[in-house]
Amino acid sequence: MLIYDRAGNIVPSTKMPDKLMRFMYGRALGRPVLWLSARRNSSRLVGTYMNSPLSRRNVKAAVRDYGIDLSQYEKQEFKSYNDFFTRKIKPSCRPIDMTPEHLIAPCDSKLRAFPINAARDYIIKDAPYTVSELLGGDSVCEEYIGGLCLIFRLSVDDYHRYCYIDKGTRSGYRKIKGVLYTVSHVDGLGRNYFKRNSRVYTTLHTENFGDVIHVEVGATLVGRIRNRVATEFNRGDEKGYFEFGGSTIVLLIKKGVVELDEDIVRNSQNGNETQVKIGSKIGKKIPPQNNAR
Repeated sequence: MLIYDRAGNIVPSTKMPDKLMRFMYGRALGRPVLWLSARRNSSRLVGTYMNSPLSRRNVKAAVRDYGIDLSQYEKQEFKSYNDFFTRKIKPSCRPIDMTPEHLIAPCDSKLRAFPINAARDYIIKDAPYTVSELLGGDSVCEEYIGGLCLIFRLSVDDYHRYCYIDKGTRSGYRKIKGVLYTVSHVDGLGRNYFKRNSRVYTTLHTENFGDVIHVEVGATLVGRIRNRVATEFNRGDEKGYFEFGGSTIVLLIKKGVVELDEDIVRNSQNGNETQVKIGSKIGKKIPPQNNAR
């Protein structure tokens, strides 16, 4: 799988299948380590460390290894690794496209788009999910058949705050508990360890795109999906953020509502991802006269 930027250039991937990950996922002796690391108590323990001043020692290496430009962020000194990981970007570095008809990306990420089919599996965090499984069996998924499933994959180098895609209200906030397995790519291991990720989904009643389901999916060491409580919101308002790790956001959009940008459609059809930035245009609303039947 390749990653393309919006100009059509290939972006270097930031895979991290190191020796420990291959040991945990590929060897029988590594299974207990995997099991322990995926437990919620273990995740909380690591989270406590990542919130402590001791974890600051990891910041410089992360900035260097992932090529992060700290000048784009509101502060350059951090109290802990999680303080660094959840840093806020300067608004001027991520302008929000306020054109009502434009669909915007909710986060910095690598995007793939798929048509929604009730029986189809979608690979989210390296695991197959049907839309029904993703939503914990909720029958609301039937309303989105024929629409679009947009999968925004965040890696460690991405900005981990996310926003609302349009003005509107929200309802149906639901948490689905799961074991927090890793989102790292470990190629060729042939086992599904990723199925039971914790996730949260909300139905957004938007002005321009109708009802959109917004799903946040957690991962190992991302035991906390931090959502802000708001019944009303505006386009570009911060919806929440992920703590340490890589994670995924999924948007489900109903049939005939949105036309995605050509490069995103082309890359997705070829099995590739498109690098997008929070608040940037990724598609446009289909005029009502064009989707009427």
